[in-house]
Amino acid sequence: MTKHDTNPSPSIALTDAERQPCEIWTRVMGYHRPYSSFNIGKKGEFRERTYFVERPNNG
Repeated sequence: MTKHDTNPSPSIALTDAERQPCEIWTRVMGYHRPYSSFNIGKKGEFRERTYFVERPNNG
């Protein structure tokens, strides 16, 4: 039997200089837009959203 490492890839460490911001896009009124372009009211609506989570079917 062959032994396998549980963590074959080394950990990646980035310095702050190597990092870049992640742009979040979301669907609003039927089209996709970046979160950064929202006005204050739309940003508030985005934070108040609830997301649908489907429970597993046990039957």
